Amino acid sequence: MSVVLRNAQRSVPVRRAPLRRAVCALRAALGASRFDVGLVCAGNALMQRLNGAYRQRPEPTDVLSFPFHQVAAGELPRPRCRDEYNLGDIFLGVEYIHQQCRDAGDDFEGVLVATAAHGLCHLLGYRHDTKSAWEQMYRKEAQILEELNRLTGSRLRPLTAGLF
Repeated sequence: MSVVLRNAQRSVPVRRAPLRRAVCALRAALGASRFDVGLVCAGNALMQRLNGAYRQRPEPTDVLSFPFHQVAAGELPRPRCRDEYNLGDIFLGVEYIHQQCRDAGDDFEGVLVATAAHGLCHLLGYRHDTKSAWEQMYRKEAQILEELNRLTGSRLRPLTAGLF
């Protein structure tokens, strides 16, 4: 199945092919290779509108995930037909992420991939609204990023280390 990536912003250059490859590898590490994923690289204005509309927080953010299926954390969807082999859509706030990376001196490309991993986990039912849910999500993010690190030689870690 595919990862469809669309760059819907012009503020920050995005290397789409490496990002798409990384998301494919992360999806495989989750056991979800047969599912489609939509990935949209968005600017602050779009992220602010979406965050306001869906989370009642009218401010830019780093990632928003819109799952196609509602599943418990760690479960894969059980599609009934070909059209349901879809995990959902991830909106990456690349303008927001880029600014955060500039302020902190972090590697933009690496943070973008780690943020996509976070979004993928949300598509599969992982949450971080309680300490126990966050711990479960953090472990899954660390696991799939370690698999990506093994494949690529990178050294990515989950971004939510200090959430609780």
